[in-house]
Amino acid sequence: MSENIARTPASAPGPLDEYPIHQTPLPIARAATSDRNFYDRSYFNAHNRDGATMLVTGFGVYPNLGVVDAYAAVRRGDEITSVRFSDARSDRSLDLTVGGYRIEVVEPLHTIRVLCDHDELGLDLTWTGSFPAVQEQPHVMLAGNRPTLDASRFAQVGSWTGTISLRGEDIAVDPDLWMGTRDRSWGIRPVGEAEPPGRAATEGTGGFWWLYVPLRFDDFAVVVILQENPDGYRTLNDAIRVFPDGSVEQLGWPHITIDYRSGTRHPEAATLELRTPDGKPLTIDIRTVTGIPLHIGCGYGGDPDWLHGQWKGRDWSWANRYDLTDPAIAGRIPWGVTDHVAHARCGDAEGWGLFEHASVGRHDPTGFADLLSVAP
Repeated sequence: MSENIARTPASAPGPLDEYPIHQTPLPIARAATSDRNFYDRSYFNAHNRDGATMLVTGFGVYPNLGVVDAYAAVRRGDEITSVRFSDARSDRSLDLTVGGYRIEVVEPLHTIRVLCDHDELGLDLTWTGSFPAVQEQPHVMLAGNRPTLDASRFAQVGSWTGTISLRGEDIAVDPDLWMGTRDRSWGIRPVGEAEPPGRAATEGTGGFWWLYVPLRFDDFAVVVILQENPDGYRTLNDAIRVFPDGSVEQLGWPHITIDYRSGTRHPEAATLELRTPDGKPLTIDIRTVTGIPLHIGCGYGGDPDWLHGQWKGRDWSWANRYDLTDPAIAGRIPWGVTDHVAHARCGDAEGWGLFEHASVGRHDPTGFADLLSVAP
């Protein structure tokens, strides 16, 4: 005897389908690509300039994996406290919530509220953009002929106000002191459970070199993004200056000099040599203050505890503390991307922002011959 069983359609209209925002002949719940690695993510950082406290946090949706997740990590001294949330997600909506984590878009491209409710780490922070958000150049990485990263991203510098609660201690966040940067990116990148390694992982490229530097000065912002192959061939070059009225000028082909701590690849300082459209040099000197390795507690590539988009079951959350002086943790730091607080000088102008950097394996321009090469 047959039974009438109510079923939810595999693809049904969702809240966003009420709005005229479609880009394909599909409901918004379905990505235009069937690639499992499609993602849509927000990223924020915050710091109080002196390096005493730094926060990195983000929220991501992975439609083809049916997962939504978020994380928040705070560094004080040599300890990182990290909390993570993950759950099932089948729809696409304006509700940016997972577990005890929520993002509220108060004013698009200008004001964002970030909330996190957890005994280890709580947040009630409001972001205000200091300059207009800017669209970055498309970012593409290939393994052979297959794109492993094909993404769009916009970036913005700004300030924060609110409260960070670290294990019951409230840390006041004053916008006169607390600054940061944020980005929104979407497209394809490795997420979720690892795919079979195959030829690309076996043969590899021999090295990974990446630099992302958004900086806020009083009268302008600068965003520099560079990626290079092991031989120094530049596969991504985007350098711009943004003004309060939203006008943007390109800053040419940056020359970068990084001072690494002896015996490591830890960047202590750097100089960016840029050039304005009228041919005038624009030099920015940077000193790093503190940093959070994104693969220690934040779910980025190489994090053995949790990766973005990974299925952890429904209504999952987890917290952990990482002692960066522990040899087992310290030994992981060189093998991924680290977000450093950056103190910058451009002529007489003082600026603050992010110096995000990774140098793993061979990179001929800086004299690193292999995985074990370090600064003299």
